[in-house]
Amino acid sequence: MHQQPTAAVAEAGTKPQRSKQQWKETLTGYVFIAPMLIGVTVLMIMPILASFMLSFTEWNFLLGFKKVEFVGFANFEKLFADDIFWKSLKNNLIFILVVPISLAVSLLLAVIINRYVYFKDMFKVIYFMPYISSVVAVAIVWQVLFHPSFGPVNEFLRSIGIADPPKWIADLQFALPSVMMIMVWISIGYNLIIYTAGLQSIPKDFYEAADIDGAKAWHKFRFITLPMLSPTTFFLMITGIIGTFKVFDLIQVLTKGGPAGSTSVVVYHLYETAFVNLKMSYASTMALFLFLAIFAVTLVQWWGQRKWVNY
Repeated sequence: MHQQPTAAVAEAGTKPQRSKQQWKETLTGYVFIAPMLIGVTVLMIMPILASFMLSFTEWNFLLGFKKVEFVGFANFEKLFADDIFWKSLKNNLIFILVVPISLAVSLLLAVIINRYVYFKDMFKVIYFMPYISSVVAVAIVWQVLFHPSFGPVNEFLRSIGIADPPKWIADLQFALPSVMMIMVWISIGYNLIIYTAGLQSIPKDFYEAADIDGAKAWHKFRFITLPMLSPTTFFLMITGIIGTFKVFDLIQVLTKGGPAGSTSVVVYHLYETAFVNLKMSYASTMALFLFLAIFAVTLVQWWGQRKWVNY
């Protein structure tokens, strides 16, 4: 009879202590993540909101905030009539081909290295080096290799009988494919490491059961390896496509969008508009359009992954 009130009083007395302890733990957690939250807010969230607002204005940042003029949807109308922007967007869409090509090559190399090659770690480091190297250094090296007159690539082509080899990054037709080839070469190392980790996580029992049933190498790859790696492929595909929309440094060093805008992409055109022509509002409109385009592509990928990704 007397134990129930005593237990109730004890429980009631511990509630304030528990809530106080929980409040201290929560406050401690926020203190630890505060630097990151402040950095994300100042460097990401606030610029995104400012860019959204500037897209409806006309402003030159050299004139100060007092010269901001609201123009409504005038920048969007200008954007839809901008031939250079649409050409840059077309180049971006072509650039997406880098993703499936690099994924296919990376998966092939990962399978070969994982099964048939000794010193696996050494090969992983070799293929990973271009990814962790400075993009500027990589671009300069390829600029020398692709030199139309004295580059090693064209010297080799002439030595095997090709009298008039392409001018590569100086050629209207070959400039964009040249940049794409370099991007594939750079991204192979990262994709290879991720694919190798995915291959090593596949249970060997599946392959042993397939061997007992007499399955050939292609069937094991088609019905075991590919389905088990589908989450990895989905991750690399999303990050890769987003990366192709953000490519800038390689083009800035190699071609500066040329020749004749053949390698210009949206981010590079945005950079020129904002920091060369000082049209910040119009550049913000491009940034907003690019955000919506990447968001739409990502949504389509998330919808499509239900049909081919196996978790």
